This record gives sequence, C-alpha cells and structure tokens, in this order.
Amino acid sequence: MSSTVWLHCGAYRLALDRPVIMAILNLTPDSFSGDGMAGGDPGEVLRRAEAAVRDGAGILDIGGESTRPGAASVAEAEELDRILPIIELLNPLGVPISVDTMKPAVMRAALNAGASMINDVNALQAEDALTVVAASSAAVCLMHMRGEPRTMQEAPTYEDVVGEVGGFLAKRVEAALGAGINRDRIVVDPGFGFGKKADHNWTLMRHLGYFGRNGLPVLAGVSRKSMLGAVTGRPVGERMPASVAAALMAVERGARIVRVHDVAATRDALCVWEALQEPLNQS
Repeated sequence: MSSTVWLHCGAYRLALDRPVIMAILNLTPDSFSGDGMAGGDPGEVLRRAEAAVRDGAGILDIGGESTRPGAASVAEAEELDRILPIIELLNPLGVPISVDTMKPAVMRAALNAGASMINDVNALQAEDALTVVAASSAAVCLMHMRGEPRTMQEAPTYEDVVGEVGGFLAKRVEAALGAGINRDRIVVDPGFGFGKKADHNWTLMRHLGYFGRNGLPVLAGVSRKSMLGAVTGRPVGERMPASVAAALMAVERGARIVRVHDVAATRDALCVWEALQEPLNQS
C-alpha cells in the first residue's frame, strides 16, 4: 500500500498504510464462533486482550450483543452491563477500543466510557445514531446488512450484489458526512455474511477494491464465517487456516483493516505479505 491513509479514532490516529488487525472480543454467550465470554469475566477478557495486543492487534473490538444469523436482540441495559466495565478495563492497553453495537444509547455510553470507535452493522441508521457519533471524535465503521440478524439469512437476493452494497454504503457515507462526521473518521465494510449467500460473499471479495474507490478505508470481516466452511467443508472451530488466507486475500484486494479471531496467525501471514511488497535488504 503506497499512500498513507489515516484514521482519526478518538485520541488515536492510526496509519493505515500497513494493514491493521482488529481483534474480536465477544462478550456474549451465543457467538457463532464459540469464543464468547459470557459474563465478561474481567480477568479472562483482560488476558485475551493483552494477548491480542501483544500478538499484533491495532484495534480491540468488543461486542455485547451477538449479530450472528438468527440471533435475538439483547436489552439495552444488559448490553451496557456487559461492555462498560470492559471498556474501562481495556483502555490502559493503549490501543483504540471499538464497540460493536447498533443502539445509539449504547454508543453514547461507550464513547463516554472511553471507546474510540463504533462498529455498527446497521450503518448508523437507527434514530439518533448519526448525532451521537458526530458529537464525538470517534471513528465509525459503516457496514452493509440486508435485513436484520434474526432473519437476514432466510432468502437474501441481489441483482448486482457489488453495485447494491456499494450504493448503500455510498449513501450511508453521505449521511455521515452530512451529519458532521469527517471523512478521516469513516471506515466502510461490505458486510460479509450479513444477508448474503456464499456466492454473494465471494463476489464481494473478488471486487473488494471497489468499495475503497472513494478513498475511504475498507474493513473486511470474514474470520471463521460460513463462506469459508462452504469451500473447505470445515466446521467453525477448524477454520483458522482458511480465515488467515481470507484475511490475506482481503488485504491483497485493498482492505486496510481485517477483523479476526486469530491475531497471531494473521499477523504472521501479513508479515510475509509485507516482506514481498518491497525488495529485501541484501546487506
């Protein structure tokens, strides 16, 4: 990646000329990947977060409500109880804390607690969501989702999945800019697995660079997802190699941020990729 792109992320300013790894920390009992930390035991969360940062994570993404296919919604109070103590616990680690939520009230409380980024699968479409984020200095990830988590995988159809997803994201970026959210705070995500069949997901992956055509950084979240199971035949717990390969291919196609479960393995793969981008020092 030749040109430096900066992401203004609260008190942080992240350089995206190198791929940034966003580590997933699920504080839910029903994560699709089976790695959820129900109850959010502070010691276990801190151990995982410290390991992720040590292994190369540049952003920690925490979520108190599962958005897996078929997931039921979580009450606002319960989501807040799950995430707020963890934000305060992880802030001293020195990397941006991203919060995966669709609820404006949760966004506001998370930002007040020190979160530096909002990762919204609903792309700030909820009432007041744009206002809440605009009033902060946090970054935001605007993601495409067809429908809502409980029903999104029932029968997703597209005439032109790349054009439709790209058009939606362009409109949400326009809305964010209109609300006063600066461009250097915006990330876009085509939403792999969110209201898409496997063939839709692979088409999006092939054309991932299209979503960064306006200069905004692209986030890709494919870790352990069913699209990988569809081509490997592996159950979710055995998809680490496929997840690392998919993250690498996403970066090759223009992703600036990859959201992953397996930080160390992804970092190693990206180190190999980066070594091939410039001639090796022969001295």
